Amino acid sequence: MARITFSCLPASWYCSVSLLSLGCAPRQRLLLLLFITSALLLLGTYQRQLWGAGPRRPGAPVNKYLSIAESMEVTNVLDPALNYGIVVDCGSSGSRVFVYYWPPHNGNPHTLLDIRQMRDRDRKPVVKKIKPGISTLANTPTQASDYLHPLLSFAAAHVPRNKHKETPLYILCTAGMRLLPESQQVDILEDLVTDVPLEFDFLFSSSHAEVISGKQEGVYAWIGINFVLGRFDHADEEDATVEVTTGSQNQHPISRRRTVGIMDMGGASLQIAYEVPSAITFTSPQEEEAGKSVLAEFNLGCDVEHTQHVYRVYVTTFLGFGGNMARQRYDDQLLNNTLSKNRFLTTQAGLSEDKPHLDPCLPISLSDSITRDNHTVYLRGLGDWSRCREAVRPFLGLHNGTMSPGGVYQAPINFSNSEFYGFSEFFYCTEDVLRLGGQYDSHKYSRAAKDYCLTKWSILKQRLDNKLFSQQADISRLKYQCFKSAWMYEVLHSGFRFPADYQNLKTAQLVYDKEVQWTLGAILFKTRFLPLRDLQQETLRQNHPSWLRSSFVYNHHLFSLCILVVVLAILLYILRLRRIHQREQRQADALNLLWVEEGEALLP
Repeated sequence: MARITFSCLPASWYCSVSLLSLGCAPRQRLLLLLFITSALLLLGTYQRQLWGAGPRRPGAPVNKYLSIAESMEVTNVLDPALNYGIVVDCGSSGSRVFVYYWPPHNGNPHTLLDIRQMRDRDRKPVVKKIKPGISTLANTPTQASDYLHPLLSFAAAHVPRNKHKETPLYILCTAGMRLLPESQQVDILEDLVTDVPLEFDFLFSSSHAEVISGKQEGVYAWIGINFVLGRFDHADEEDATVEVTTGSQNQHPISRRRTVGIMDMGGASLQIAYEVPSAITFTSPQEEEAGKSVLAEFNLGCDVEHTQHVYRVYVTTFLGFGGNMARQRYDDQLLNNTLSKNRFLTTQAGLSEDKPHLDPCLPISLSDSITRDNHTVYLRGLGDWSRCREAVRPFLGLHNGTMSPGGVYQAPINFSNSEFYGFSEFFYCTEDVLRLGGQYDSHKYSRAAKDYCLTKWSILKQRLDNKLFSQQADISRLKYQCFKSAWMYEVLHSGFRFPADYQNLKTAQLVYDKEVQWTLGAILFKTRFLPLRDLQQETLRQNHPSWLRSSFVYNHHLFSLCILVVVLAILLYILRLRRIHQREQRQADALNLLWVEEGEALLP
């Protein structure tokens, strides 16, 4: 039978351990088992640290829903590994500050930073807004830094103090500032660049304060939505993919996860942004020039040599194509046409409440009026959705050769392999009263819109009072739903030429139960090179001789093992001495007993 002998025990005492049984006292067996277990644990720890668990395999599946849940938790500001970033959105009506954070990069050059919005102790997003907009300081630019002071102080209170100097701050101005003359824009930005560093230690320079174009804002919004949806991650087997060709020469097409396009219809403007995977062939120099103004190609990756995250995005904004502005343009033309016709006719239709103009875009029996410059036209709802569509179609400004709103060049869309999200008015039109938000079906939407327009105004108001519509629905929504539903349909199918049977459009207000701001896309784009820092540090560590790292780890564990052996040896030696002492005590007791018995035998 094989035996293992431990020669590191005291020389005065040896015992052998059988592979099948232990030939020692019970207490000694326990100590030896403890010794063997500890040695094996130390050896296992050594192997793990020497070889490492390794980074997660690129493309390994990640529980996206767990990641989403984690992003809703309180941000652990005590974690020294977290990094932070701040974006100030200087809009036309006010300014908002957003604080973001991210853990260290995972070391894979093909993955992006995991940027999330910071949340306070109440799990609320760290956001603060002030009014009015920064453009109101056009004549007093030296007050710009004072204007932003409450926002920056709010951000500074949430970012750990020891992280301020490495926290980038971006001040990005949008619509309001774009309307100012360039000289006034420069004055406001100069004040920010000069004064903000005097009061705050954030990582901030002249390139961090700028007025961004509508094109940039659209690209940032597209980046933010796709990042939250996980479309920049590596594709799994069940994910839809597209073949992408980039502008790099001699670059073969790559297959990656399909991104989503976004359409956002506000009150005043309409915006669309989507990826164009394939290279575009222009039919003329004029078309090529027009295309360049609405196409953006950029690399979200940290290495310009890698094309895994090179995206070509079409983005454009149509001013005046929002739901409210479209209705205003419609009303203006309706008033002008009515006044012009009545100059030559005696009917006087629309100039009195008794003879109202019949408007197909208002619900049946609804009375309304339009007033411009002391001229009033009276309307009565006709509730004819098909005629309403015909009436609003000319306001798209469709041109021959460019079937796009306003005649703007539109990059081709592969409707058989694409996906879109519709926000704002796209969601309100489908959900507030029709209750069809979510997956868009043009046939169901058309039937519901027709039925709504044909419903008497008194019944619609009664339904509103009975709370049969969504909580966001109000009297204004009921009044203009017929028009806006027709306008949305025409924009989608006549303007952007979406097929009637297109099934990959979702109308939404939130993404994973949270509002996604373009500022998230902005900080993703602005910080795209930061992973290089972590990658370079990792490269330096890997460049050290492997035997040096192994030797350090090995010596560390060998030292710990020797300490453990010495402690066990001391314990075993003490037990050995105690055993010897007990044996001598028994011998002494036996000798005393023998002497006593012999003494008793000698007594008479």
